[in-house]
Amino acid sequence: MKGLKKVISFIRALPSNKFFRTLKNKYVLTLLIFFLWLLLFDQNNLVERRKLNREYEQLLQEKEYYLKKIEEDRKRIQELKTDDENLEKFAREQYLMKKDNEDLFIIVEED
Repeated sequence: MKGLKKVISFIRALPSNKFFRTLKNKYVLTLLIFFLWLLLFDQNNLVERRKLNREYEQLLQEKEYYLKKIEEDRKRIQELKTDDENLEKFAREQYLMKKDNEDLFIIVEED
């Protein structure tokens, strides 16, 4: 209660030009406090909004990346389904498959 009385006495002690007279109006003061509360202390304050907007932009970029990857994979699957040579090449490279009469040599590069 003492803190509120100090604030009220501070406001009453402000000079009496037009700007400060407007601040002395209880409705203007209430609106000003309300907007400050919204901007700084509320759950949806400006800092949180900026952080959420950045996260949203990042998620949109990730979505675009994954949509491109999905389209590339669809094309690759279609190639593998239609061309037996591509399917054989893919199986040899990715799964190290070989024919019965072949030998497979795996070369491991060391750093």
